[in-house]
Amino acid sequence: MNISALSPAQLQQRLRERGLCIRTGPFVTRVHTSLAAAAEGIGLLYADYPLAEEEDFADFHIRLALPNGLRRWLKPQVLFLFDGTRTFKPLPADQAFPMFEWGLNWCVSSHAQSYLIIHAAVLEKHGHAVILPAPPGSGKSTLCAALAQRGWRLLSDELALIRIADGCVVPLPRPVSLKNASIDIMRQYTPDAVFSRQVRDTMKGTVAHMKAPADSVARASECARPGWVIFPRYEAGADARLTVVPKARAFMRAADNAFNYSLLGQQGFASLAGLIGASSCYDFTYSKLDEAIDTFNQLALPALLP
Repeated sequence: MNISALSPAQLQQRLRERGLCIRTGPFVTRVHTSLAAAAEGIGLLYADYPLAEEEDFADFHIRLALPNGLRRWLKPQVLFLFDGTRTFKPLPADQAFPMFEWGLNWCVSSHAQSYLIIHAAVLEKHGHAVILPAPPGSGKSTLCAALAQRGWRLLSDELALIRIADGCVVPLPRPVSLKNASIDIMRQYTPDAVFSRQVRDTMKGTVAHMKAPADSVARASECARPGWVIFPRYEAGADARLTVVPKARAFMRAADNAFNYSLLGQQGFASLAGLIGASSCYDFTYSKLDEAIDTFNQLALPALLP
């Protein structure tokens, strides 16, 4: 049963009373909230996600709540509670859905230690994953959103999960976070995609989320083998260009983008070495999405590389 099977009234009641158990990739999250802004975003962007059984183990317990006192009524705010504990500073109440997304990223990156976790977008084609580590402002999410709408399977917009046991890339498809100018770019580039309403004046500027393709959500249990590690950078006016990155340098740059590389110690080193060893590594600059997608579609499969 998917979330879309619930009517808006049923969804709000579940969120308000028993909590909604959402299965995203390998995780189950139980979320409680009475905030309309959060329910709106979940109903719109998580419609295709399966509901876990209420008796199933939940990895994360999240509550989005209004604070007590005047802040409940005067310039209302939202609190993010993890296992009943306030985790972040409160935000304006209309930022409830972005806060849910940011908080869920924190839950995974802080607690899922059976994976090497890299701050990166991840997509898949022909069974191989392309991993895009990059800092904010590099055009990573815009490129990821465009690829996900042009034949690449979305595995994640923010968190690359490398399973320590076997080195496979584990999907965690969730809404793609877009900021500022990239929102209108993607609205024009993919007019049939579903977007949340824009939320202004957040700590990241204006933000909106694009719904993950239904096929990516349905195939969330299909892992991928490492194929490419590509460091993307948007550069106005630049032609799409791939430049080979030596593996030693790629290793260090990927480690810089990992959340738990040091925490995992030897396992982290071995996992990252396995990932880089099995991947072709490039820098990538682009300015036009169509050129970027053409370049990605022409990537040689790892098995065919000399």
